[in-house]
Amino acid sequence: MSGPLMLLTRNADFRRMLGAELIMFGGDWFVMVPLLVLLQQLTGSGVWGGLMLAVDTGCMALLLPYTGTLADRLDRKKIVLWANAVSILAVLLLLLVRSPGMAWLALVAMGSIAVAKAFYSPAAQAALPNLLAPEDLPAASVLTGSSWGTMAVLGASLGGMSSAAFGPYWSFVGGALCLAMAITLQLRVRQPFQAARSTVAVSAWSALRESMGYLRVKPRVRALITVKCAVGVGNGVLAVFPVLAATVFHVGPLGVGALFAARGLGALFGPLLLRGVVLRRQSWLLPGLAVSMATYGVAYLMVGLTPWFWLALVLVAVAHMAGGGNWAMSSLALQLEVPDKLRGRVFSADVMIAFLAVSLSQGTAGVLSDHVPARVIVAVGGALTLAYSICWYLATARLRRAQPATA
Repeated sequence: MSGPLMLLTRNADFRRMLGAELIMFGGDWFVMVPLLVLLQQLTGSGVWGGLMLAVDTGCMALLLPYTGTLADRLDRKKIVLWANAVSILAVLLLLLVRSPGMAWLALVAMGSIAVAKAFYSPAAQAALPNLLAPEDLPAASVLTGSSWGTMAVLGASLGGMSSAAFGPYWSFVGGALCLAMAITLQLRVRQPFQAARSTVAVSAWSALRESMGYLRVKPRVRALITVKCAVGVGNGVLAVFPVLAATVFHVGPLGVGALFAARGLGALFGPLLLRGVVLRRQSWLLPGLAVSMATYGVAYLMVGLTPWFWLALVLVAVAHMAGGGNWAMSSLALQLEVPDKLRGRVFSADVMIAFLAVSLSQGTAGVLSDHVPARVIVAVGGALTLAYSICWYLATARLRRAQPATA
């Protein structure tokens, strides 16, 4: 970690941006876990939690093709700041969710947050290489890839404890305050979030066609933007975490927080352990991505079978260690290969494909949670990811053969 730590000490703008994201991610999970528990308690059903997660990812997926073009055409810093401001208002709307009849308001609030995230995500990811020297990008990718996991551990754990001790509404206020602190840090970033642009106006449709043309002639990039989908198709397991904690392991809100914290712990260490795949030996990248997908699938298959909560936590951490490494490796490879003028659109396509799979998986799992045992849903999610990883590995065989063994 010497490289990442040295980067933090000498690059103040990156340090501020990373600090803002840490606060945002922590606040996100500080809100998410209590809200899932609240909806389960108010309605007595797992459907609302699944729908909430599906709305969160589905809205992002539908908007990303458009917001990605805006990230390449407009001021990325302004996009980031306005997106966080809208999220604050949406989080405060959750204070009104106080009865089963108001559960729909949670979907409105999460949909609004998802719209804000759809603007934020491609702008922030595309901006990262502009805040750094090229040689610092791998170390920065490790830190940003681990930041989500770090704060998922803290945010989910604290969110579960806060929900159990004080109720969910204090958590919602805390989430809004976190977003306000993130805005304060982002305002202090001095370097530009993008390279100088041509003054010739380009329509959103033309910009989108340009990125599609780029993807048609770049099979390696196409492979990289479809790899996150593996974890997406099995991600419906998250929608049944509250049901799993309540009806299978009987551990309540603290157990829900522990399951999400285990997910975050895995996502924290995955990028740290697998960063060398991209940095030292490019020929290991595609096989490494396939192995990480398969590991995620096998781990969740075993979660569906284990009778012990402690073992379920270990397996969830292993699954998301593989998933976090998968996300970080593929994102870093894209940052190294895609030019700045197309980066926002390519990253939006990358996240869109993954989130469409996540939304479909979580929505389906939420609907089935009242009719199918939670263990079965979890095991099927793992099996789907495993099957996807095998298909992806076979589909990329030509790319692996064409790659020099010493790359």
